[in-house]
Amino acid sequence: MLKLESNFKLPKEFRTEGKLPTLAQAVRVYEARSHFGLAKAQTRSEVNRTKKKLYKQKGTGGARHGARSAPIFVGGGKAHGPRPLERKLKLSKALKRSSLIAALSAKSKEGKIFVVSGVSTLKETKEMAVFLRRVDAEARKFIIALANSNMDKARFVKNVANVEVLPFGNLNAFHVIRGGVLVLDRQIFGKEKAAQGRAKK
Repeated sequence: MLKLESNFKLPKEFRTEGKLPTLAQAVRVYEARSHFGLAKAQTRSEVNRTKKKLYKQKGTGGARHGARSAPIFVGGGKAHGPRPLERKLKLSKALKRSSLIAALSAKSKEGKIFVVSGVSTLKETKEMAVFLRRVDAEARKFIIALANSNMDKARFVKNVANVEVLPFGNLNAFHVIRGGVLVLDRQIFGKEKAAQGRAKK
C-alpha cells in the first residue's frame, strides 16, 4: 500500500542553497539538446524542377533567368532557409550535480517534494492515480523517481496522465524544474534496508 511519508527528513543536499546561475546554465543546455535541429529547406540545386533555361538570354524585353528552380519563382528553392544544426552543448559532471542540487533545493523550498513508501506493493495504475490526487489535487504534472529495485513498477505509473517516471539515478535539473511535483521512492535513501538489517540482528 502506498503511503505518504510526511515526517520524512530529506538529506542535507536537498536543503543546500544552490547556485541559480549554474541551474540556469544547465536548463539552457538541456533545452538546447532537446531540439534536434533537423529543420531543412531545399535550395535551388535540390528542388525537383527542370534546370532548362526558360528563354533566350537576350531580345525578350524581360529579365534574364536561367531556370525555374531559382528562389524568385513559385516552387523554386529557398534562398536562406533553415539548415540542419548539430548542437554540442555539454555539462561536466560537477555542473550536472551542482545544478541538480540547486533544482532540488528550489523545489524543496516550494514544498513540492514528497516521499512515498510501499512502491514495491503497487499492483495497479488506479492505485497510483488515486494516490497522486491525494498528494496534490491541483498539480498539473508529476515526476516520479523510483529506486532501481522498484523500476518494474513503472508500468503501473506511466499510463497515468501527466506523469513521468524514471530511475532516480537518471534524474537531472531539467526534470526537477519542469516536472511539476516531485515524488521520490523512499527506497532511494536506503532507510528501509537499514531498518531491516537492524531488525534481523
